Amino acid sequence: MRRVDDTTDSEGDNEMGKVTTGATMSLDGYIAGPGESGFDLLFQWYGNGDVEIPSASPDVPPPHISAASAELIKLEWENTGALVVGRHLYDMTNAWGGRHPMNVTTVVLTHRRPDDRPEDDENFVFVTDGIEAAVARAKELAGDKHVVVNGGQIARQCLEAGLLDEVGIELVPVVLGGGKTLFGELGPTPVQFEGPIAVVEGIGVTHLRYRVKR
Repeated sequence: MRRVDDTTDSEGDNEMGKVTTGATMSLDGYIAGPGESGFDLLFQWYGNGDVEIPSASPDVPPPHISAASAELIKLEWENTGALVVGRHLYDMTNAWGGRHPMNVTTVVLTHRRPDDRPEDDENFVFVTDGIEAAVARAKELAGDKHVVVNGGQIARQCLEAGLLDEVGIELVPVVLGGGKTLFGELGPTPVQFEGPIAVVEGIGVTHLRYRVKR
């Protein structure tokens, strides 16, 4: 089942150049369990369907998700022009084997670029001047498409800087009991959101989309 309100185009959002973030989240609000655990439980929905979502990463197998989830995820991936991630996620995934699964250029916010990547290329761009500069560079790369920021710390910095437009939550029926939350130790609170502007019920996951309230 899918519900979209009157302000969201069910065939694709017409707004250009949005900055969004998203995460798979447990029912008790964690995007990772204690000590970077729980990912096998959080991402079970990546393998519970018959629809394959192609992966551009040599190290990340393509998800096989339900038709309802795939309808939403395919559209969002197609409308994404660049990513922004932190160095922690880049290192933890081993740079996704050289290319992000979404097949777009990834901007990495870091204090120091990796020694094995002395120059930027079509796969990775490294920015050391803060979240504003990283998002600005990603917008240049994305053109009319959207920028997705990934990782709790990057999402928090983006929200605090007033750069974030939308938040997506993939809510799964798991309780982790502790760990990392999406926005971590957010500074200015509370922050209000509009919506949900979209609700999609997949198998083992409910996809929720919210707008940041200005």
